[in-house]
Amino acid sequence: MASLPKEPPEDAKKQSFWMPGNYARTVHRTEQSFQACNDIVACFMERAKVEKQYAQQLSQWSSKWKTIVDSRPLYGSLMRAWQCFFTSTERLSALHASISQSLIAEEGHRVKNWQKETFPKKIFCGFRESHDNNTSFSRSQKPWSKKLIKLEKVRVSYHKSCQRELTALEKEKQANENTEMSPEKKQKITEAREKVTEEKEKTRERYEKMLEDVTSYTPRYMEEMEAIFEQSQEEERKRISFLKQAFLSIHRHLDITNNESVKAVYSELHQTLMSIDDQDDLKWWKHNHGPGMPTDWPKIEEWVPPVKKLNRKKRDQQRKERGPVMIGGVKVRALYDYVGEEGDELSFKAGEVFLKVEEEDDQGWCRGVLSGGKEGFYPANYVEAVE
Repeated sequence: MASLPKEPPEDAKKQSFWMPGNYARTVHRTEQSFQACNDIVACFMERAKVEKQYAQQLSQWSSKWKTIVDSRPLYGSLMRAWQCFFTSTERLSALHASISQSLIAEEGHRVKNWQKETFPKKIFCGFRESHDNNTSFSRSQKPWSKKLIKLEKVRVSYHKSCQRELTALEKEKQANENTEMSPEKKQKITEAREKVTEEKEKTRERYEKMLEDVTSYTPRYMEEMEAIFEQSQEEERKRISFLKQAFLSIHRHLDITNNESVKAVYSELHQTLMSIDDQDDLKWWKHNHGPGMPTDWPKIEEWVPPVKKLNRKKRDQQRKERGPVMIGGVKVRALYDYVGEEGDELSFKAGEVFLKVEEEDDQGWCRGVLSGGKEGFYPANYVEAVE
């Protein structure tokens, strides 16, 4: 019953009903519906005032000109025809005065009485429906939220361990290339790298186990939350149905015309009112603020190594100094997806095989040629040699 908001924002998955605390929109809907009732009453009380003022203006116009016409030297059918305008105006004035009274005494009181019965309040807690919904949603969501927090902590820990492993691998590579380093020191570096890798695998196992725990609990969580949501939907459906009837009743008071052009206006209004559909409204709410919203359910987020920014001037200078170093090229396979940021960078998908035509430079970049013939730079740590 609250006004239909604009399209969901781009980060709709993060705003999903299922995410912690996002049920608040449905809880607040009760307060918004209560305020909407106040606005409806104020709106049509003002319309009643307009009707009353219009009735008074019609009566004043009729009284003024009836006195003038009575003093004019007209007679017969022409006089009766002119006087008929004032008689019909008095009747129209009475009709608009009646409309004003009906809007106040009938429709205004009807909506206010219904509002009082439909929105009971709880001492110090606001609306009872809002309080009950908030309590129920919070109770049902609390276990899942705790699991989600634990999952996020494990995810962060896992990604940090991946970063530590990368650092250890780079250190090990440098050590192996250092001919002056003693074998004992190289062995220590290798052992340290193996320990880091072992820690990463253990963290990965904890991550997968926690994700499994969250995933297995999700159906129960969804069932409980949706049951509470459907109760809220039912209350909102009743409100929509009542106010639809209230609008139609107000329309019956206002639709007094016989003029075809005015009839067309009221007909269009009536069609709009008749088009109120509680099921369509509830369906819209469900898909934009309820269980039907798109949701980014927790899943394994694979770690992707960072890419160093390519210094092209330095790269070009080094190429001039050392010239080409590879003939024919070496086949490599992409380990991760990569989208080139500049026109001279390659873009490829994980698993794609292409040729490396220049060795890695000190910036961590190589030059390669895709199967389609395009040549360009790519980060060396995004591929592996094909055996």
